[in-house]
Amino acid sequence: MPLGGAWHFILDLTALFAVYGIVVLSLNLEAGYTGIPNFGKMMGIAIGAYVASGLMGRMLVFLYNATNPSDKIVYNDFVRENAMIVTKLNLWLSHNILMSILLVILTLLLAFVVGGILGYIAAYPAVRLRGDYLAITLLAVAEAVRIIGYNYKPIVGGTLGLQVPDPFAFAGSRRFEAATLTIIVVLALVYIVYEKMLNTPLGRLLRAIRDDEQASESLGKDVATYRIKVMMIGTATASLAGALYAMYTTGVIATAYDRVSWTFWPWVMLMLGGSANNRGVLTGTFIFVLLRFIIIRYKHLLESIVPFDVVWLDYILLSVALLLVLALRPQGILPEKPIKTINPENLLKSSKNRTSKA
Repeated sequence: MPLGGAWHFILDLTALFAVYGIVVLSLNLEAGYTGIPNFGKMMGIAIGAYVASGLMGRMLVFLYNATNPSDKIVYNDFVRENAMIVTKLNLWLSHNILMSILLVILTLLLAFVVGGILGYIAAYPAVRLRGDYLAITLLAVAEAVRIIGYNYKPIVGGTLGLQVPDPFAFAGSRRFEAATLTIIVVLALVYIVYEKMLNTPLGRLLRAIRDDEQASESLGKDVATYRIKVMMIGTATASLAGALYAMYTTGVIATAYDRVSWTFWPWVMLMLGGSANNRGVLTGTFIFVLLRFIIIRYKHLLESIVPFDVVWLDYILLSVALLLVLALRPQGILPEKPIKTINPENLLKSSKNRTSKA
């Protein structure tokens, strides 16, 4: 592999790992810590992509026209004239670093807010369901979001899709390095926030809800409210990943956000790494993304050997890997760590000391 090709391979691998890392961390919060079987994970990712393309694209045109009154962008149909609009916006962004940075920040903030709101809307009627019923309901909601995006053109162009204004155009030939670095920074922030949040009494409460909801309710905890809040945070976080992925690829079409890539594969990564362990989740995500990249890049070499179309090779091999993990190490590569509690002997000694002083 030429040096340039190897560098682009590393960049693509790193960017996709970081995007999936954000998605699987949010799934770990929902399923690993709280026990919510969210099989509608692609909903949050699609929402973030829709915000980055359909909403922020239109808002950026408004900002451009406000700052360039002598050279306004005039259009009749945002979808059909999207290529012309985005080309002009990219030229503007390539010479305006501050506006590019502002665009990234605004897009992520808006994606987070919209994702949280729609996460609440999806969770509120379904969160009182349990097990398979909840999983199927969330799957149906996510599918509805994809179908609406594909059939209602004003959102993301329907079957045509939309180009996304490139906030990394200012970096020129290094735009992929700038985009990858941005995604890694967001992944690091999400990881730190999640680690801090889950190593608090809230994290212990979420595990208690996962293990025994009735016991948690008997202690006065509003389980339904906590489940809704977790769904809001998880969906909002996944929306960040969707927006970042859209800005990285500079294009969005609703059919790209399918169940296999953005719901089932994140579940495989979660089970591979170990649920309720954020480090394990990132480990499983990296291993999965690396294996899939290698299989996709080199599977054409096996065309004359395997008795089926190699286009299905990555699905078959990764499914076999999942079955092996479930059979040999069902707890994942890095299993859940036990919660550290106060040693009863130390608590008894402390009580005796206080009594003796009194």
